[in-house]
This record gives sequence, C-alpha cells and structure tokens, in this order.
Amino acid sequence: MSLCFPGPWRTLAVATLACLPLLGQADDRSMREALQAARAGDWHKVDEAAIHDHELAGYVAYHRLRDRLPDVEPQRVLAFISRHADSPLADWIRNQAIDRYGQAERHAYVLEVADGEPESTARRCYYYTALLGREPATAAAGGRELWRVGRSQPTACDTLFDTLRSRGEIGEPQVWERRMLAWQAGESGLASYLGRQLGSRWQSAQDAMARVQNDYAAITRVPECLGPDCRGSGPFFAAAMHGYVRADTEAALGAWRQLAPRLELDAEHRQAIQRDLIFYSLVRDVRANRAWVDAVLPDLPDPELLELRVRSALADRDWRGVIDWVQRMPDETRRDERWQYWLGRAHEQLGDEASAMRAYVAAAEGRSFFGFSAADRLGRPYALNMERNGFDSAYLEQVSRWPAVRRTEALLRIDEPGLAASEWYAAVRRAGPRDARALGDYARQRGWHAKLVQTTIVGQLWDALEWRFPEAYRDHFLEWGRRTGVDPYLLMGIARRESAYNPEAVSPAGARGLMQVMPGTATQLARQLGIADPGPYGVLDPQTNIRLGSTYIRDMLERYSGNRLAATAAYNAGPGRVDRWLTQSAPQEFDLFVESIPFRETRNYVQAVLTYRAIFDSLANGGNSEGVSMLTPAEKRVRYDGSLLARQ
Repeated sequence: MSLCFPGPWRTLAVATLACLPLLGQADDRSMREALQAARAGDWHKVDEAAIHDHELAGYVAYHRLRDRLPDVEPQRVLAFISRHADSPLADWIRNQAIDRYGQAERHAYVLEVADGEPESTARRCYYYTALLGREPATAAAGGRELWRVGRSQPTACDTLFDTLRSRGEIGEPQVWERRMLAWQAGESGLASYLGRQLGSRWQSAQDAMARVQNDYAAITRVPECLGPDCRGSGPFFAAAMHGYVRADTEAALGAWRQLAPRLELDAEHRQAIQRDLIFYSLVRDVRANRAWVDAVLPDLPDPELLELRVRSALADRDWRGVIDWVQRMPDETRRDERWQYWLGRAHEQLGDEASAMRAYVAAAEGRSFFGFSAADRLGRPYALNMERNGFDSAYLEQVSRWPAVRRTEALLRIDEPGLAASEWYAAVRRAGPRDARALGDYARQRGWHAKLVQTTIVGQLWDALEWRFPEAYRDHFLEWGRRTGVDPYLLMGIARRESAYNPEAVSPAGARGLMQVMPGTATQLARQLGIADPGPYGVLDPQTNIRLGSTYIRDMLERYSGNRLAATAAYNAGPGRVDRWLTQSAPQEFDLFVESIPFRETRNYVQAVLTYRAIFDSLANGGNSEGVSMLTPAEKRVRYDGSLLARQ
C-alpha cells in the first residue's frame, strides 16, 4: 500500500491526481518487461499471470495477435477491435491486418476487417485489389484515382494496377496522363518507364514532349492534337506550361496567349494552366503580366490567388485595388479579421472613415495579429473571447478512473511516453465537448503542459486560453527574461509557437527543445556565454534551452534596435534574410512590413508570436487585456527599412 500526504496548500483534486502515478506500481515492472519481450517476440519471457489484470495487458495481446497475422481468422481481429474500441490499439491492429492479409493475397479477409476505405496508399491498394472480384466498378474507380499521380506508388498497388490495365480500365490515355504528371513533378525515371508502355499511336505526342523538354518556347510549334482522338493534348499542355511558367513566367504567358484561342482543352487543364500563370506572375511580381492576371483572375475565384493579388495591391499602395480584390473573395475568407483589417486600412487611406470604422470593428472581434491591430486603431481592449473551464475534485476523480486515462498514466509509469500520447489524443478525439474539457482540466492538474496544449488542438478548444497558453516553465522565462533584458512574454510566445511546450521536440531540420535551438547555434551561444557546450541532448534541458533561446533573441533585438517584429522574423528566417527585406524595400509601416514578408511561414510566425505574447500578458493580468499592448508605440510608429539595423 502507498500513501500520499498532500500539503495544506493543495486542493483535494491536486492531491488525488498527485497520488495516481503510484497506483498499480506493483505490476508495472512485470508489464514493462512483458511489453519489451512482446516487441521482440520473446514470448517465453512474458509472465502472463503477472500482467493478466494490468490495464495495459491489451498492448501485449496486440503484439501477440500481430505476430500471428496473416494466419489468424478475421473474427479474432474483429473481436480484438471490439474489445479495445476505446484505444488506438483497435485502429493499429486493423491496419496491421489489412497489410498482412493484403500481402498474403487473402482478399476476403481484407474486406472483412476493413472499415471502409483505409487512409494509407498501400492499404487503399490492398482494399481495392480485394474489391476487384466483388465490386469491379468500385475497384476500377479507386484504382484509377491511385494511378493518377506523378510519383511511384507502393508495390502494394502492383496487382491492382496490373489487373486494371489487363481489363482495359487503365489504358494508354491514362498511361500518358500519368507520364505527364511525372514529367511535371520531375520524376524522370517514372516518366521514362511510362513512355515505354505507349504504342506507336502516341509517337507524335512523345516527339512533342521530347521537343519541348529541350526548348519550352517550342510549345507553340508542336501539333495541337496529340495522341489518339487528341486525348493527349490536355495533359501535355498542362505539364509543359507548368514547366515553362516556372522557367520564364513572362515568356510563358506570351506562348499561352498564342495557344489558348486554338486549343480545345477541358476546363480542368485550362484552369490549371491559368492558375500557374497567375500564381507565378504574382509571386514573382511580373508586371508585364498584370493586365492579363487582372482580366482572368475574376473567373478563377481561388482564395490563395486572391490573397496574392491583395498583397500585390498592398505592395503598390493601391488602396482602391485592395478594396476591389478583397470584395471578390469568398464570403468566409473575406470575413476573416485579416482582410477586414486591410479593408479598414484601405478605406481609411481613401478618406472613407465610416467604412473604415465598420471594417475595423469587424476585424477587432478576432483574436489574432490583425484583430489586435484593429483594436489598437479603435483604442479598445483586445477581444480575447476566453472561456474558463474547471471541474470539481469529485468529477476529476471520476476522470482519473476512465480506462483511457488509466492506460495513459500506466504507460507514463513504464516510460512509454509515445504510447501514452497516442492513448491520450485518441481519447480526446473520441470525446464529446464536455469530456474533452474534462480531459483538458485533468492534463492541467497533472502539469502535462505539452499534452494540455495538444488537447486543446485535438479537441478544438480554441477559446480555452488558459489551457492553450499554460504557465509552463514560467519561472525560467521570467528569470532569463530578467537576465537578458528580454520581454518574458515574448520568450513565452516564441516557445509556444516553436514547440507547443514540448521540451523534447526535435524538428526535421534538427532544431531542439522548447525554443527550437539548433545544435550549432547552441554551441556558438555557449561559447559566447562562457559555458560548456550542452551538446545535442543537453540543449533539451528546459532551463538551458530557454537560456540559449533568450540569448539569441536578445542578440536579434540588439541587431534591430529593440524591434520585436524584425527580431522575431530573424529568429525564424535568419537575420540575413530580414536584413535584405528591410534594406531592399521602401520605408513601410509595421502592418505593411509584416504583410510583405515573402515567406508564408515567417509571415505567419511573426503574427503568431506577437499575438501569443499579448495573450500571455493578458493572462498574467487575470485574463484582462485592459492596458495590454501587442506592440510598443515605437514598433507601431517606426518606418520599417534599413534604418532599423543597429549595426551594419
């Protein structure tokens, strides 16, 4: 028996939850050893009696059943799925069964265990292969969709594709179309392979491809009708124009103007070509193409293209154009506070104060960078739209007994954090609104900061700000904010955006920890601070990571005269790029500078960090944004150009 003695300052709920990790520890060692043995297939080392009643016994049973596939009847798999329906184990064994049955060509078994079309490409191929005999039309439709990609597909698709080709469901037109998709995607090996599958009737199309590959300008001199019944023309011109547009956008438009009137293309291929031309003309600011873009874009109401057009109008200070192109956006897009803010700015610049006020009021309803910026222009507090959640100790004690919660706690006790996270998020996904909030409050009480943030994301608890922005590592942020002279709420905003408070987060590029510090940067900063190099694992220590991250953002603040917008952009994109953005542009106001950042990732990053910073500040003020300002007066007033650089 184990005892917990909570101090007088603890609530009953906290005391109850603090005791939970001690429950079941008598069996945990056996469970840990059994799970390790099960993974290795060392079944003689599994003490079944010791783990029989353990809440994690299903994990060992999962490995046992998986190891017996495909020589297990589907009924056994379905029984396991039913028994563990409230755990990710159910989906895992279903997927494993589809894989193993598919590999063994046990098609009837695949269909028995599949719950509709699977998600992964390989399993979809096994599923449609299994349907070839039972529902050939459905199998053909699914198989053609899987075929129509410009990259190689898994070997699991081979039987499906071979059968559909032998039946004529995938013929030479589909082979040619896929070849064009592969060419467009730069998959030269696949394109060459597919080319060898085409007969002599496609020789003129093959010749056209070879000619244009060597000279995009030759696109205007190839036949307009390619392949039998001209069925190769649409895929060819879409792929060829895609390459031409990327190589020389202005010349590509000239060629398209010659081709468009005389080509008989379906709407899909014609619109793909037009979209490419508009996209690259706007991204590359090809002024010679602007009149054509403005003539064609209204017929392609694509939100991404309209966003680019508004941003180009902002770059030109074309305020009438801003209004016109925002008004052309779909209703849902146009109502976003970002575009309402820019409508307000445009109307204000044109002297229409009443329209500007209406747009700013609409924008200020949002909890975002531009929503807060609109509120600043109106001189009103930020609309946090915050909901407060909390459950009494009796209900939290009930939550602690929920099977998914017990399994999560048990997995953490045996040092299986990955499995614990899978259990937890699966429970949140299944939960209704009240139960999702109960799980959130449980995570808060347990101090699971990263799980708490992810719980709000998985459960879509967007207004639970105290959970989305918890006081994780607060003392470290305050300490290193004080030592480095950096606003601690800015540090919190960076960490929240970088890692969502996961101290062990490692990005694909190798950035590590709460503030996503690169090992090389950590080495340089350690040398600068006169401390030992923490190495790739030491940098994961929260205090060390915060110390290094706060030192780096301090250096960026010094580089940009204390300006947090520029420094935050540099934290994400690197100071070299920010230097160029500042020195190569005319002086801009803060909002135009943010909107002009060419990288979407950095543009969104800066907005998020400064918004998060204001939210953390407001939460520290009891959830009241009165007196909180996202930006300083200097950051709002200064002109964003090379003068921000404190040292050259």
